Amino acid sequence: MERAVLVAAPRKGSNDARHVTEHLEELTRLVDTAGAEVVGRISQQIASPNPATLIGEGKVEEVAAVVAEAGATLVIFDEELSPAQGANLERELGVRVMDRPEVILDIFSTRARSHEAKLQVELAQLEYLLPRLTRMWTHLSRIRGGIGLRGPGETQLESDRRIIRQRIQGLKAKLQGVERHRENLRSGRDPMLSVSLVGYTNAGKSSILRALSGQHEIVVEDRLFATLDTLTREVELGEGQRARVTDTVGFIRKLPHHLVASFRATLEEARAADVLLHVVDASHPDWEGQMHVVDRVLAELDLADRPILVVFNKMDALTDPLSFSARVRELYPDAVTSSTMRTDGTVGLKIHLRELEQRGRPTVRVRLPVADGARVAALYREGEVLRREDGADEVELTVRLDRWQVDRLRGEGVPVVEGREGPGLRKASGA
Repeated sequence: MERAVLVAAPRKGSNDARHVTEHLEELTRLVDTAGAEVVGRISQQIASPNPATLIGEGKVEEVAAVVAEAGATLVIFDEELSPAQGANLERELGVRVMDRPEVILDIFSTRARSHEAKLQVELAQLEYLLPRLTRMWTHLSRIRGGIGLRGPGETQLESDRRIIRQRIQGLKAKLQGVERHRENLRSGRDPMLSVSLVGYTNAGKSSILRALSGQHEIVVEDRLFATLDTLTREVELGEGQRARVTDTVGFIRKLPHHLVASFRATLEEARAADVLLHVVDASHPDWEGQMHVVDRVLAELDLADRPILVVFNKMDALTDPLSFSARVRELYPDAVTSSTMRTDGTVGLKIHLRELEQRGRPTVRVRLPVADGARVAALYREGEVLRREDGADEVELTVRLDRWQVDRLRGEGVPVVEGREGPGLRKASGA
């Protein structure tokens, strides 16, 4: 097993500096998930990053001393390192150096199960690797390249760069095909309320999907990035209403940009949803910070304008859930609380989704001839009739219908007057 020393180097006065202990704890969990043992932790607040090594010379010497004393085989930085910084640090420390994005990519590569997830992770890994190839080939650099002095090391390096670029193009083409396939699947689905679960990793999104659907075969694990593949289930909301709920990959602080870009095809499910359920781990000490991270990633994915319902999960893990509920209702009046550890822990969420499903459908007034009994009966059967007025020759129904049903009526020449009411939902603050 690899023995790792962790290094955090946040900017002085930054939010990262104020939460450096929590961030190192999270990095420790990531490293543990990746299969290494943490044998040391070091932090330094820096005024500005050293272009050569990120941290100062004195701190590099301190890290080297800890590495030697602990018998470490690996040093992992919480900040992203440039290719030059990584190469210089490896030379100074004499062990392999990684950064947080590389650890996350490694975890994703071991967790990817579906063909689609494997394509997305491989693309992100190759785009991360490409500018760092020279560092990977340092063991072949005894023969220096240059004009008139091109040795086998540089020849191989250029060959690898070409192969990786070609592979990246091929993966992007395949993922475009995946995106088209997903779009075709969505267009063929029965119309109903579409919901996507988003949130910080390990906030309990999969647990909520399992509780809502009642399908216990859905894998739920208390670990980071347990879910990489999207999973969709139809959920009974009660009173004859249903919703289609999709679980998505979790987000995390400093999520590698290439990884976010690679998973765009998967996250198209969220873009197509009627509402996003932003699941928050209410028991986490920095739940507000985690919410901001999710909002920033949603903004990066152009999803910040989607209707968002905040769901505070794991309420059973709080020592004073009543005080917490009172506080968050001031901040997020429309938020819902849940606990998947209780049999009735998602009842409130189902009720809220049912209300959204109702409010999200247009409320229309339809006038029909009294003789058109078949169409009147169909509206009672397919919609939610709120009011009926009978005249001498006409029947006027105020009814909630799905959008496609309204369009069908208009296509058939039926007079329809619309007056839609929309749900009061928040937008991502990172927009």
